[in-house]
Amino acid sequence: MRTLTADDARHGVLGGGVFACGGGGWKHHGELMGALATSIGYPTLASVDELPGDSWVATVTAIGAPASPTWEIQPIDYVNALRALIDAVDVPIAAVMTAQNGYSTTHNGWIQSASLGIPVLDAAGDIRAHPTGKMGAMGLTTRPDYIATQVLSGGNRALHGEFLSINRGTVTTCDDVLRDISVRTGGFIAAARNPVELQWVKENAALGSISLALDLGEVMEEAGYGSSERAEDVIAAVVEKLGATVVDRGPLTFTEPLVTKGGWDHGAFGVGQYTVPYLNEFMAIDGPDGRVATYPDTIAIMRTDTGEALAVKDAHEGMDVVLIYVPAVTLPLSFSAVDPVGIAECEQIMGIDLLPYTPERVAAVA
Repeated sequence: MRTLTADDARHGVLGGGVFACGGGGWKHHGELMGALATSIGYPTLASVDELPGDSWVATVTAIGAPASPTWEIQPIDYVNALRALIDAVDVPIAAVMTAQNGYSTTHNGWIQSASLGIPVLDAAGDIRAHPTGKMGAMGLTTRPDYIATQVLSGGNRALHGEFLSINRGTVTTCDDVLRDISVRTGGFIAAARNPVELQWVKENAALGSISLALDLGEVMEEAGYGSSERAEDVIAAVVEKLGATVVDRGPLTFTEPLVTKGGWDHGAFGVGQYTVPYLNEFMAIDGPDGRVATYPDTIAIMRTDTGEALAVKDAHEGMDVVLIYVPAVTLPLSFSAVDPVGIAECEQIMGIDLLPYTPERVAAVA
C-alpha cells in the first residue's frame, strides 16, 4: 500500500481538476481536505489486488451543485457519514473509494483513511466527474435484488442545523432522495453509500483512476504550474500525458447562462465555433459539423492564464481558454459511465442526445 503525502495531495488537486470536467467539487476544498488528511494521519492508497478477496468497499463522496452559494461541508462530516454507514450495515467495510475524480473528489476517502485507518482504493466509480450518483454507482442501478444503504451527514448549520440521514432502497430512488436532501441542507452534503463486494468493484469500477490523477498533477507541476509564463507548457503537458485532442481556443462565451436548480448547475459555454453544455460537468462538445465529444469522454476547458482546468463556478465571459477532450475508451472506463439509467436521466434533464454516443465497455477484471 502507498502512504499518501502532502505532495500527492497537491498533485491530486491539479490532476483531479482536469478530470473534474468543470465540476468535481472545489479547488479550495480539495486543497483543504488533502492537506488536512496528510497532516493529521497517514492515509493509504491500495490497489484492488492488495485487499483480501472477501473485502467489502463503500463509496464516499459529496452530493450537490458546486455553484450553490450556501453549501457547507466540514471535514468531520465525511468521517461521520462513513461511521454511520459502518454502524448501519452488517458487512465489514474494508476500504473506501471515490465516486469520481475532481478538484476535491479525488481526495474523497483520504480524511476517513487518516482518521479511521481504512485504506482508500485506487479506483473510482467514474474516472471523470459526473452529475448524478447513478453515474458513479458501478452498475448497481440494475443489479437484481441489490439494496443500497446511503448516508448523508452535515449541511449548512446556520441555515438548517446539522443533518444526518440513513436511507435504504434501490440505488435510483436513494440517489433522488439524496439529491433533494442536498438542496434542502444548503446545496452540498457529505455521503457514504453502497457497500459492495470487492469483486464487483474489480469488474465494474475505473481501476487505477486515483494514481492517474496524481500522476497527471505531478506532470502539470513539473511543466511549471504556478507560473503564468508557463501556463501554455502546462496545457501542453496535459494534452501529451492524456493523449488529448485540442478542439479550439479563444475567449469563453456564455451561450446559456448558469442557473442552479434541482441540485444541479445548468448552462453552456462557447469556445470558438464550439458549444459545451454542462450539467454540473461538461457533458458534450457540439460544433458546426455536429457532435465532437460526449460523456463519458473527458472534456476540459483549460485556462491560458494559469494552465489549470476551468471550473464552471469560476467562469467569466471573455476568459482565454483552450478546449480539449480525451476519448473515454482510452482511459479506465467503468460500467457506471456507460450505464443507460444514469445517462438517460441526464438526457431528459438537459434535452440533448447522450445515449447514441455511449461507447462499448469490457469488464476491467474477469
